[in-house]
Amino acid sequence: MENGGQRRNRNRLFLRTYLYFAVMVLLVAAIIGGIFLNVYQSTTRRQYREKLDNQADNVKARFEEFIRNEDYGSCLSYLEILLEIGDYEIWSVANPYSEKPMNRAMTTMEFSDVTQKNYTNLLYSAFLGKERFLTSYSEIHGCTMMSAGVPILDKSGAVCGALLINSSMETQDLVIRQSKYMILFSSLAALAVSSLIAFLFARQLSRPVLEIRDTALLLAEGDYAEKTGISRKDEIGELARTMDFLADKLSENEKIRRNLEQMRMDFFANVSHELRTPITVIRAYTETLVDGVVTEEERVRQYYDRMLSECKSMERLVGDLLLLSKMQNPDFEVDKEPVNLVQIFDEIIRSAGAIGAEKKIRISVKRGKDLYMIQGDYDRLRQMFLVIFDNAVKFSPEGGRVYVTLEESGEERVRVSIRDEGIGISKEELPSIFEKFYKSKLRQNAKGSGLGLAIARQIALKHGGDIEVESEQGVGTEFRFTFRLIPEEELEELMK
Repeated sequence: MENGGQRRNRNRLFLRTYLYFAVMVLLVAAIIGGIFLNVYQSTTRRQYREKLDNQADNVKARFEEFIRNEDYGSCLSYLEILLEIGDYEIWSVANPYSEKPMNRAMTTMEFSDVTQKNYTNLLYSAFLGKERFLTSYSEIHGCTMMSAGVPILDKSGAVCGALLINSSMETQDLVIRQSKYMILFSSLAALAVSSLIAFLFARQLSRPVLEIRDTALLLAEGDYAEKTGISRKDEIGELARTMDFLADKLSENEKIRRNLEQMRMDFFANVSHELRTPITVIRAYTETLVDGVVTEEERVRQYYDRMLSECKSMERLVGDLLLLSKMQNPDFEVDKEPVNLVQIFDEIIRSAGAIGAEKKIRISVKRGKDLYMIQGDYDRLRQMFLVIFDNAVKFSPEGGRVYVTLEESGEERVRVSIRDEGIGISKEELPSIFEKFYKSKLRQNAKGSGLGLAIARQIALKHGGDIEVESEQGVGTEFRFTFRLIPEEELEELMK
């Protein structure tokens, strides 16, 4: 039952399209046929009326000629000839209301013999000097008749009589009936042909829609590799391409979701790993002190110093995690103001000098001018560059050098380069250095959290900057930052 219901639902669009199209064609055929039949019937009767009118005018003219010539005897002979060669009935009736009615020798019927109401109306109109036509079904003749009432004028122009001319329309009725049958047959033939066309059209329309529907159901089930396979240059083709585009986007989003899920799991695993060691150390020292295993004052102080160092390490780790989480939030915006990079580096170099004093690291600074103004957060930028300086010192040999360069890179941008002569980074590790908790296996990274470069990258992105790195093992590493300079006109407005 369920499968049958699904099939009916699948064919509902096909049936509706088919029926709508077939009914539309049938209605159009009926309307066109009705209009054509009505026009044909009207045209046929108009043409027949014109023919009857011409005949009536000719007979009237001859009758009036006979009256003017007082040739009354020839009139009846003329009528007999007309009746023999024509398909008309012609009655001549004298006007009883005229002072000088038409001569009785010219009349074929008395006014009192005209008993049919329709003919009486025609006679009255003719006696009033008006020519009138009437089409009606005659029980006597068994067909449709067209009649004309025509006035006959004497020499003075008075209506002395009237002509009644009747003509059978049996032939015209037959033609009209045959036309009806022809139109009906044509409509049925058109309906049959249109039904076939409607079937093909509905099938062509419904099949891709059903394929798109099936694809959408598969996408809903998570099969993002499914495609419609429809290639058409119309609205349905556009819908199919949109569905395929949606499938690609869903597939990409699914990969991103899996990567994010894996990153989340790795994140918690790394956090747990990073926190486990200091917690274990603190617990071991605490248990040792509580159990009284160590009582010497000097060793107790060493244990306390180690516990304090581990607490500071955890505090630093938690702080870095909170900062990184805040930086990765798309809605987080840093507070920006005009900042001079030269001023930041003057302070950094003083701090880095203290950091590198133990290893006798020398710092070389090269700058094109004393003012490189950008929009940024002074403390965040200082933190970012300190991370790079700290790594440069950490991985440099004793007596090594660190080179700092500030220069314009064109299009109102400034490039900052920090290069060391340290041990370098391998090509395999280079793509991963900005990932969270990534630490090389070098001994210099033993105490690191693996968050410094990730934080530095997020700070650069929040300032609309770019960060690049090049490194060669045994030669050194260079970090390059690029930021947008504040144009002079804009800077003047900000400084007012």
